[in-house]
Amino acid sequence: MEALDRVVKPKTKRAKRFLEKREPKLNENTKNAMLIKGGNANLTVTEVLKDIYAVKKPFAVLYKKKNITRPFEDQTSLEFFSKKSDCSLFLFGSHNKKRPNNLIIGRMFDYHVLDMIELGIEKFVSLKDIKNSKCPEGTKPMLIFAGDVFDVNEEYKRLKSLLIDFFRGPTVPSIRLAGLEYVLHFTAVDGKIYMRSYKVLLKKSGCKIPRIELEEMGPSLDLVMRRTHLASDDLFKLSLKQPKGLKPKKKKNISHDALGTTYGQIHMQKQDLSKLQTRKMKGLRKRPAEKSAEDGGASPKKSKSA
Repeated sequence: MEALDRVVKPKTKRAKRFLEKREPKLNENTKNAMLIKGGNANLTVTEVLKDIYAVKKPFAVLYKKKNITRPFEDQTSLEFFSKKSDCSLFLFGSHNKKRPNNLIIGRMFDYHVLDMIELGIEKFVSLKDIKNSKCPEGTKPMLIFAGDVFDVNEEYKRLKSLLIDFFRGPTVPSIRLAGLEYVLHFTAVDGKIYMRSYKVLLKKSGCKIPRIELEEMGPSLDLVMRRTHLASDDLFKLSLKQPKGLKPKKKKNISHDALGTTYGQIHMQKQDLSKLQTRKMKGLRKRPAEKSAEDGGASPKKSKSA
């Protein structure tokens, strides 16, 4: 049995807190990513990993030492690092004659590789090369995907899902306008994927709504898809399964339309209109003759005279 697989009882409070953080939760923690450098990574791949790490911080771990591994042939080392650093996302960079400037992006499920897609770098512009102001660390990006192939091709669909998982950042309860300052744009056209990073500038427009301009800040990548390792439909469906505690309880007699309007159905007993209390008016009072007819023909009593 491996050291990471055996049952460990904490001996200190610090170890107990560490194990509690890794326990399964209804609302999972923000997914962390590990960035690993292969045994023959060149300068371009190293700079790409550093820039992606700068974009992902603080939800990323960068391994600076070279690791001799081939993810498509042997995944044990990736699974070991995933358990060690508690990361469910990874980006592996390598370089060789057959596949130059190579990136492998993937994700884990239960500390086993779920999806893995190999991308080749054709052009790269780093953060240092673009002399503009940058977004602060930990800024949650807005993700934009352009290209019909992201909705048609199965491999590109899974790549889109993987990129959203990788760059989405933490889940936030509310959004403020000033916080929307970072855009990641992915365009798929002619068999290539173009990744661009922009900073959002809010300019004066003379009204309440500001004028928006985009300023490129890097990193900028031109990518091409190479090999893929995709999970089966059953395994992918299992990875998306949510616990019962997160599923909203169904409420009776309540429905919603496509626009989100809530409709409720109320059940009431049949109302007897003869007992309905109405406003008493002189014009609606019954005459003495009508009262006597209802009472069975008895003559009304005469009022005593003084």
